[in-house]
Amino acid sequence: MLKEIELKLLPAEAVDEGLIKRKVAKKCRLKAEQIVAIKPTRRSIDARGRRPFVRLRVQAFVGEEVPAEPALLQQLQEVHDSPSVIVVGAGPAGYFAGLELLELGLKPILFDRGKDVRSRRRDLRAIQQFGEVNPDSNYCFGEGGAGTYSDGKLYTRSHKRGNIEKALKLLVEHGAHSDILVDAHPHIGSNKLPKIVANIRETILHFGGEVHFDSQVTDLIIEDEVMQGVIVNDKEEHRAAAVILATGHSARDIYHLLAKKGVEIEAKPYALGVRIEHPQPLIDSIQYRQKPRERNLPAASYRLACQVNGRGVFSFCMCPGGLVVPAATAPGELVVNGMSMSKRDSPFANSGTVVAVEVEDLLPYQEHGIFAGLAFQKEIEQRMWQAGDGGQKAPAQRLTDFVNAKTSKNLPATSYIPGLFEAPLHQLLPKSIFERLRQGVQQFGKQMKGYYTSEANVIGTESRTSSPIRIPRDRNTYMHTSIQGFFPCGEGAGYAGGIISAAMDGQNVARAVARFYA
Repeated sequence: MLKEIELKLLPAEAVDEGLIKRKVAKKCRLKAEQIVAIKPTRRSIDARGRRPFVRLRVQAFVGEEVPAEPALLQQLQEVHDSPSVIVVGAGPAGYFAGLELLELGLKPILFDRGKDVRSRRRDLRAIQQFGEVNPDSNYCFGEGGAGTYSDGKLYTRSHKRGNIEKALKLLVEHGAHSDILVDAHPHIGSNKLPKIVANIRETILHFGGEVHFDSQVTDLIIEDEVMQGVIVNDKEEHRAAAVILATGHSARDIYHLLAKKGVEIEAKPYALGVRIEHPQPLIDSIQYRQKPRERNLPAASYRLACQVNGRGVFSFCMCPGGLVVPAATAPGELVVNGMSMSKRDSPFANSGTVVAVEVEDLLPYQEHGIFAGLAFQKEIEQRMWQAGDGGQKAPAQRLTDFVNAKTSKNLPATSYIPGLFEAPLHQLLPKSIFERLRQGVQQFGKQMKGYYTSEANVIGTESRTSSPIRIPRDRNTYMHTSIQGFFPCGEGAGYAGGIISAAMDGQNVARAVARFYA
């Protein structure tokens, strides 16, 4: 017999398995020993009242064991001699497409311009400590994509786009903690995700797929509007009847290549702004109304949004107990992002705070045509870099000085390893972006008392929220609207926004490829 129970627990109670069992038994009007097992199915923090609680939903198994579920990996097929599918990019979209292709009996051949997940570490160290950016191996490019070393948040609101549970279970079967199947806002952490990514690669190789690093796709083989394959590193020709393009939101060279080949692409909306960093104890005290926070509570997070002059201003990629990291993909530009380790135990909290980029912002860039948004993005990143010393130190202001358009005389402590320097972000940012951000953060201060403080750093620039370009595809076949056998996929194509949504898009596209082959 199975019973579904929901409990409201104090944080200390939520980690006491014996107490949970007694509470479940009491609710079911049973003796504790009658309950064979308890399986949590949903866990979230409710901090709306005077004291935070944990809401826990469980399944209680009475007189029976928890039924065993077959592993998803058992459904994968050996594909050494199967038809090949080229997958460009080894991020979440590319890797989950690869796993889905194995299940469908097709052979994924993956190419990534960057390095394997372990070798990437040296290039990340070079960015952090020496300000040196490798354009092929950085926080965005390389095995696992941007999410591997920039947080590993798994929350998505794209519940209608695919099978979230399947994507999460695959992560668990490759080494993630099973908590991600239960938590309302699942998270792995940048210290643990690399091993999971490497395990996915080993699965693909084990079943007969291929994964090639330091392998940049430099050309596409298209004949009579039919995709035939790719050219790698300007010399190696690889042919297949289907090519999945899953290169992420920062592969600008791919967009220019598509335009050069006459492949239709289109401009899309995106957002741009700054990253704001607060002391984590301050965010805890605001959200939990206690100081310090209880030991069994996670670092508090927030999500804020408002309208300023008809345009959205919102927090993005909030990292409780996190770090600000340099996310440039080429020398001469400055981009920041946020990440957290699995324990989220940094004394800082940070979040992107961005404003929608609209047509009026792009009028001075119309000479770039469809690449106007990309040119706007790139110019601001270069402007931020030029304001510094030629490295990856980031321009910053205290939040109160930012609002008052005043350069700070000194800055609070930061998690950003390359360091910050005082700079007039109110002048470096386009006026329309700055004015909306300034008004937006003041509204955030009213929504969340204590948010607006001189102890917060505003850091420039958060510019890679998504790609300014979309690669159009048919909504039913997932194939490009004019090139047969070409399947745009994930964030870089404009159809995802995070690890899980990209993973689900990879799965959807893989199934579409199987239908195409059939």
